Amino acid sequence: MQGRTVRTFLPAVMKKGEETNSMKINTKSLVICAMFAALTCAVAPISIPLPGGVPITLQQVSVMLAGLLLGAKLGALSQLVYVLLGAFGLPVFAGFHGGMGSILGPSGGFLVGYPFLAAVCGLIYWKWGRQRSGAAKYGVMALAMVLGNALLYVFGLGWFMHVTGNTLGQAMVLCMLPFIPGDVLKMVAVGVIVPQLERALRSVNLEAFA
Repeated sequence: MQGRTVRTFLPAVMKKGEETNSMKINTKSLVICAMFAALTCAVAPISIPLPGGVPITLQQVSVMLAGLLLGAKLGALSQLVYVLLGAFGLPVFAGFHGGMGSILGPSGGFLVGYPFLAAVCGLIYWKWGRQRSGAAKYGVMALAMVLGNALLYVFGLGWFMHVTGNTLGQAMVLCMLPFIPGDVLKMVAVGVIVPQLERALRSVNLEAFA
């Protein structure tokens, strides 16, 4: 009788312990997710206005970091939180703007595209590059960022053309070509930062949410 009680009790304790650990992992992951949303909020006001209505900002750095470090799901979630905060009126977009006016304005496609940029970066890098080292690791990371930013420009240019009535050529001149040199520098900076921050995040089990 006593042995049967022990056999019943131990699995229950173990299951309870697993649930507690899972809850801790969830809490840690969500806190880190919120931190990356806050990071994007913090860097967004640092912007240089351009004639086309789409400013140069540091938001892409934070978005790419979120995707590469947190994986596709948490990375995209962190940036979705950021976009929703701005959509609800908090002044977290470039130039301390907020509200649906920013989402519906000329640069709104880029804002909507941020969660997708993070998702693409996380999906490609976590699947094919995160466990590698050396040139292979950086090659996959670069590919992830290039493809993610290409998708971002699809959102950004498409919405800009819809709002302004410009042609694709005009939209590229106003919203893409001036940004490419800066985008390259941002990708290089992210490539340097990611391996350092990966070490700091090893204590958090993010694989379950990638």
